[in-house]
Amino acid sequence: MAKVKVTQVKSVIDRSKRQKDTMIALGLKKMNQTVEHEATPQILGMIAKVSHLVKVEQ
Repeated sequence: MAKVKVTQVKSVIDRSKRQKDTMIALGLKKMNQTVEHEATPQILGMIAKVSHLVKVEQ
């Protein structure tokens, strides 16, 4: 399975609870933090919901 690097580039301050929870579920808690995940449909769906807050690399 392909790997995806996700980096938080914007703050979650003034975002909805759902978006904050999605960021935590992705493992992102701080600005400029990067995590690596398998590119499963569930992970890609979470990334799509917070795409305006993160940068994605293949």
